[in-house]
Amino acid sequence: MASRCMRKIVIVSRSNSRGVSGQAAEYCAQLVRKRDYEGFLCTLLLPPESQKAVFALRAFNVELSQVKDSVSQKNLGLMRMQFWRDTVQEVYGDKPPHHPVALELSEAVQKHRLNKRWITRIIDAREKNLDDRAYRNLQELETYAENTQSSLLYLTLECLDVKDVHADHAASHIGKAQGIVTCLRAVPYHSSKRQVFLPVDICMLHGASQEDFIRGSQERIVKDVVFDIASQAHVHLEHARSFMKKVQEKAFPAFNTTVVLDSYLKRLREVDFNIFHPSLQRGNALLPWSLYFQSWRKSY
Repeated sequence: MASRCMRKIVIVSRSNSRGVSGQAAEYCAQLVRKRDYEGFLCTLLLPPESQKAVFALRAFNVELSQVKDSVSQKNLGLMRMQFWRDTVQEVYGDKPPHHPVALELSEAVQKHRLNKRWITRIIDAREKNLDDRAYRNLQELETYAENTQSSLLYLTLECLDVKDVHADHAASHIGKAQGIVTCLRAVPYHSSKRQVFLPVDICMLHGASQEDFIRGSQERIVKDVVFDIASQAHVHLEHARSFMKKVQEKAFPAFNTTVVLDSYLKRLREVDFNIFHPSLQRGNALLPWSLYFQSWRKSY
């Protein structure tokens, strides 16, 4: 049932992409599908009139997130960020460059009157994060998550024509939870490159060194670090849900990502917070069904 529903939504998404910007829209959707598959599935469950704009925003976010890993020197990364900063200026001047993401972003801005503040805040945060250093503390990680993931959710709410302080509060906490979970999920990848970005204060609290993570340690001190960080993500999700009765129902689709976050945190608990457990690297085959079920229940 869920798979049939998802196929129908895909058809709606594709039909909406026809026309003048058809190729640009298809480019954005496929970029998100390839680089942010979970975000792709979440976007398919948005109302048809909002999907195209959110695909543009997610494609923009993908472009920015790829900069850090695609350049060998920070200066090159800064140049890429400046390109997108200039692009946003041109988009808001209604003169976007001939780039598929820029063209779609321009259409989204014009249609939904998107707040420039959130878009530039994402760029600023991504640019600041080009430095290869660990977060000094959990608050620093939360700030980065707020400036990136929460900002993307604020823009998604605007695409849904939601202007509600309670929805904004929920988006803030969900974005922070997503940023924390994203940081955790990237630990095995970063460790393989001898990099550790987990909050230093929590690592020091439990006596875990960077080398412990680099060698993939399964010692209790490493699991305790992961437990503390994951627990904070859970706290943010619960806080976001405390607003549920006050949030407009039409805002709920913007928060589909909570399904993804709950799934990862549950699997992490099941392996006793062993961040390197092979099962955590596998995709969730039931995710489309879980997303559809939450959408049907009208909750987050």
